[in-house]
Amino acid sequence: MIPLAQRQQIVQWVEQANTAGARAHKACELLGITPRTLQRWQQRGELLDDARRTRCHVPVNKLSDQEREQLLATANFAEFAHLPPSQIVPQLADRGEYIASESTFYRVLREAEQLKHRQASRAASVHKPRPLEATAPNQVYSWDITYLKTAVRGIFLYLYLFMDIYSRKIVGWQVYEDESSEWAADIVRDITQREAIAPEQITLHSDNGGPMKGASMLATLQALGIMPSFSRPAVSNDNPYSESLFKTLKYRPEYPARPFADVTAARQWVLGFVDWYNFKHRHSAIQFVTPAQRHAGLDTAILAKRQALYQAAKARHPERWSQETRNWQPIPVVYLNPNKTDRNETHNTLEKAA
Repeated sequence: MIPLAQRQQIVQWVEQANTAGARAHKACELLGITPRTLQRWQQRGELLDDARRTRCHVPVNKLSDQEREQLLATANFAEFAHLPPSQIVPQLADRGEYIASESTFYRVLREAEQLKHRQASRAASVHKPRPLEATAPNQVYSWDITYLKTAVRGIFLYLYLFMDIYSRKIVGWQVYEDESSEWAADIVRDITQREAIAPEQITLHSDNGGPMKGASMLATLQALGIMPSFSRPAVSNDNPYSESLFKTLKYRPEYPARPFADVTAARQWVLGFVDWYNFKHRHSAIQFVTPAQRHAGLDTAILAKRQALYQAAKARHPERWSQETRNWQPIPVVYLNPNKTDRNETHNTLEKAA
């Protein structure tokens, strides 16, 4: 609304402009009003104040301050502090008490910022897993289980995959007809024998699934001196290496278009995939050497040879290089769930090596 004094000023300006030969509607446009508004202001021969009044509408069903305080006090009783309004309201009704509707409980608690946590104890929190780093093979493993479809609808096979995050080599796998911590424990024992893993040498990271935290698996890890590490519940980003490996597996052109006929067929296909992945696939995250080459420590010599080749090519035709040659330095550290400082240190190390 425009106050009366401001209206009088606007009308005076329009009249002055009109007297000077300007059209009234142009003057109104410049002043931010319409000619109809100006006409309404002057309709009775005198300039009138706005007949509209600012309404302060208070809903008839609004809680009083006393009722609001009673609602908050009730929601913070020890017996209700851990419950949502959907649980509080029925319990009050069973006791013959009505304070407000369930939606009102939600609204008042939300306005008071008490909807999520009202207990005197500290709110529960789930911390990000501790950062892990690998500077050589057989230091940090990641593992998970994925489903493989079968010809019978609703029946699946389960692929267990264990990866060394430093070399990206698949160090152990198997396909079973069910999920079990016993099967996982068998694979771990087999890996430790083949890789000659010493006690307290490796950390094994996984999600929070039953096979990962089952009694048989945890007992085996303890007996072998393997430190377990777990993702936060329902956070797949905490186990990125296994998730990425499963995506690579299922997006391979050779991945069967039809479900697997049986566990033997699934094992046969996975065997071929693991052979390709470990010994033929040049992995982009490890400077395009194969996981098997990096796991065996051959990547340093391979990358040094590439670096020398590029340096020689630049020496022959320096005009073709506006900057340094491609960086073929080995990746020195691989992090799992790194903090910001770890990521910056890795970036700086690669920059210096370039």
